[in-house]
Amino acid sequence: MKQNYIRNVVAFFAILVIFCPLRIDALSHEWIAVPKSQFGKQFWDKNSVQKNKDGSLRVFSKFIPKGTSEITQDILYTMDIDCPKNTFRDVAVGTKEFNEFENKNSEWKDPNGDKLILDVISQVCFFMKNNGTS
Repeated sequence: MKQNYIRNVVAFFAILVIFCPLRIDALSHEWIAVPKSQFGKQFWDKNSVQKNKDGSLRVFSKFIPKGTSEITQDILYTMDIDCPKNTFRDVAVGTKEFNEFENKNSEWKDPNGDKLILDVISQVCFFMKNNGTS
């Protein structure tokens, strides 16, 4: 009787795990830093890079402002990159998680000399070119 009870409990938990798995990020982040600037640090997530239907690239990026305090927080971006044109657009932004606030009408922008953005574009495009996925 006790063995049947234990077997049933184990079966129940096995079914629970199969049909209701714990919420775990399917994608663990592998942050790559670009050279910091006077404004702070910028990182891009090597594991998040993907190619969009239009040929542009999508990547998670985060900015850590210099001199963080309770007021300033890491800023999380989902950005698209157009490698041939060296332009970008912020598709979504957040402070607690990616894609908290979608930017539905995001326009392509020139980095306008922003060293951090230029370095993210350069590194992500180089990464994709050299990994045979571009």
